[in-house]
Amino acid sequence: MGAAMRRIHVGNALSAFGLGFTVPYLYVYVAQVRGLGSVTAGLVLAVFAVAALIVLPFAGRAIVRRGPLPVLLAALVTAAVGALSLGLASSAAAVLLSAAALGAGQAVMQPALATMIVDCSSTETRSRAFAMQFFLQNLGLGVGGLIGGHLVDTSSASSFTLLFAIEAAMFLLLVVVMATVRTPRAPRVEEAPGQSGKGGWKQLLGNRAMVQLCVLGFVLFFACYGQFESGLSAYGVEAAGISTSALGTALAANTLMIVVAQFAVLKFVERRKRSRVIAAVGLIWAVAWAVAGYAGLGHGSQAMATAAFISTYALFGLGEAMLSPTLAPLVADLAPTGMAGQYNSAFALVKQLALAIGPAVGGPLGASLHAPYIVAFLLFSLGITVLALRLGRQLTQAQDQPWAARSRVVSRGGSAAGAVPADA
Repeated sequence: MGAAMRRIHVGNALSAFGLGFTVPYLYVYVAQVRGLGSVTAGLVLAVFAVAALIVLPFAGRAIVRRGPLPVLLAALVTAAVGALSLGLASSAAAVLLSAAALGAGQAVMQPALATMIVDCSSTETRSRAFAMQFFLQNLGLGVGGLIGGHLVDTSSASSFTLLFAIEAAMFLLLVVVMATVRTPRAPRVEEAPGQSGKGGWKQLLGNRAMVQLCVLGFVLFFACYGQFESGLSAYGVEAAGISTSALGTALAANTLMIVVAQFAVLKFVERRKRSRVIAAVGLIWAVAWAVAGYAGLGHGSQAMATAAFISTYALFGLGEAMLSPTLAPLVADLAPTGMAGQYNSAFALVKQLALAIGPAVGGPLGASLHAPYIVAFLLFSLGITVLALRLGRQLTQAQDQPWAARSRVVSRGGSAAGAVPADA
């Protein structure tokens, strides 16, 4: 790991640590501490998603034309301003504008940092680099949330102002850290033959493998991440009688599984076809939904229901640990020369769309229609397996199984450019 990659990983950890300070307490802060009510608090959460959906299509083109570092620095300053103003805002209009700035900055950070990781890694090291990124993000969110929970006081607005000020300080500290990063000079769109910023989206939509990956990514994020704090938690409380403390334990089990399993599964995942790894995640998540079904619809004791519910979150964490060294490197390998920023932004856009729609659909289902909710998302998980296997037919061997492609090249003494389709 070079100096540039180390700074990028420090940046990921700092940004996640800052977000962990505030995100779990945002609803309480707006609705109760500022006294703006549940409707405004709900609008704030919606503004985060809308801001991301607005800026991400432009972020990809900016990264391609200007490079990821200037875009990242602008996003960090925007997020810092949004966080600090959110901590000081007392009116609904000020809160919504601040949330828009914070949401936009936070959304653009993701593809910018991902593109920097691509620029600073090789095909051989990329899976490990993204696994480390995911590990540090979860660790930062967990530690930030834990410390933030001990600092907040719902009877004191100043305690929340302190939280948002710390978050803003983390973003500004990250500006200083990232300004020192010297990444290898990656080709910009003007230097890549046949590429143009205007035609970037058209070219991306013409890439069948990337389009299929985006569809698959939408289902992945909709059926897992989009349910964590909405449909699944509502289902657990209403159908399984899970207490709020047990719900917190389930979320902790998810993070713990990621932290413990991330590097244990990495070597296994690296040597398998990426499409089959994703397909296996779909099966694991199908089991998770079946276990959740037992927790809420079975007739066991409350202790068994609670244990099953916690196990559901842990199984989701295992799948996440398998996806982190798989999805992002695959997006990078599908991107033509100089277009990694565009492809990363497109995939981030799909993720944000799924995270916006997932809670809106899953929340009401999980709270009231318990059996249909479980059946529907169990089928979504099996759909992930089907979509992943279909995607595998569109990938070359170098894209689907880089380790095997490298081994073949070394044994023949040839060049990786001659990779053949995976199903040939």
